[in-house]
Amino acid sequence: MSSEAFLTDFHQVAAIGATPAGGVERQAATPEDKELRDWFAAFAAARGWPVRIDSIGNMFALVEWRPGADFVLVGSHLDSQPLGGRFDGAYGVVAALHAADRLAARVARDDPPEHNLAVVNWFNEEGSRFAPSIMGSSVFAGLLDEQEMLQVTDLSGVTVAEALDSIGYRGADERPTPVAYAEIHIEQGPVLEREGIALGAVDRSWYTQKLDVEVLGEQSHTGATAMADRRDALVAASKVVVLVHDVTAEFEPESIVSSVGHLTLEPNSPIVVPRRVHLVADIRANAPEIVQQARALLLERIAAVAREHDLTIDVRDFDVRPVQCFPEQGLELSEKVAADLGVGIRRINTMAGHDSVAMNRIVPALMLFVPSIDGVSHCEREFTSDEQMVVGVDALTEATWELLQGGLDEEAAK
Repeated sequence: MSSEAFLTDFHQVAAIGATPAGGVERQAATPEDKELRDWFAAFAAARGWPVRIDSIGNMFALVEWRPGADFVLVGSHLDSQPLGGRFDGAYGVVAALHAADRLAARVARDDPPEHNLAVVNWFNEEGSRFAPSIMGSSVFAGLLDEQEMLQVTDLSGVTVAEALDSIGYRGADERPTPVAYAEIHIEQGPVLEREGIALGAVDRSWYTQKLDVEVLGEQSHTGATAMADRRDALVAASKVVVLVHDVTAEFEPESIVSSVGHLTLEPNSPIVVPRRVHLVADIRANAPEIVQQARALLLERIAAVAREHDLTIDVRDFDVRPVQCFPEQGLELSEKVAADLGVGIRRINTMAGHDSVAMNRIVPALMLFVPSIDGVSHCEREFTSDEQMVVGVDALTEATWELLQGGLDEEAAK
């Protein structure tokens, strides 16, 4: 029945902000995000769990057995990409709520564990409306300045603070003190499905580097300006986009990925040569030196584009994330849980960023993956079967139980 209850709740959540093609649109601090946050709060209230909301919009549902004890945090995020998939993030939060519900029932029949439990919904993990991504957990971990993040604006000029106020989710509550963190997520890649393995134990993250690129040309009339006299920012920007894509060919296959997924232009009129284009390049690799070499090549080639088109291209580094290695003790714990459940598991890198990567900077973190069909994510076609999700909830429940009993305390003490 507990698996049926989880699936009922998961599919109910997937209906909030649902798109006609089977995805969801719940960007951070939108009305759809508020509706799902209200659902989270109601789930907790129905079980008597107090909910704290901190000043960057993170939500914590507290299951307390020992007053004054630290907390094992478990969760993910409820916001989505535009036209995103219904599994990314939300699966991890709903799974965490149901794991907590199961464990609360277990503790009611037994002695309380060493630590308390907090289910967390992190604010703005996706970073689609407000950049950078992984915002809420990074502020919690002290990796980003909270006041700076509250003043970040979306494309309409709305700040994070204003957006959170508008949905009633900028709080002032004290944050729980963590001792460990656990998260389950869809893989967003093809490995587990290809190998027919039920679970992945994340052992390390890839190095990530973003480039903020501003191309500054000159605005002019598309019909009246001779081609030789144009300083078209969009033409130059289009060459930068191709450069970012093509730089991966300079390295070993599958060692680096890069893309431009965000671009705005001014004045964005059909009869005006663009004067300014802003874009963000995202470079990720399994080793820092690969990203640094790719960055150097791009800076050199982007400078050549600027000279060719007689305009200015400014490039700024931001959102640089080092490789994070997850604790061996947590990997072994995950493998033991899988063995006890009788399901397969393998160690796996995460190329994508996750809240667990930020949390692993301050406490021992454990992250599990379940398969993604065709390895696709951040799109409406994203899919993981009910059976695959249920296995993940079972694994998260048992892994969290081990953490509550002090399963990573020795790692935390280092």
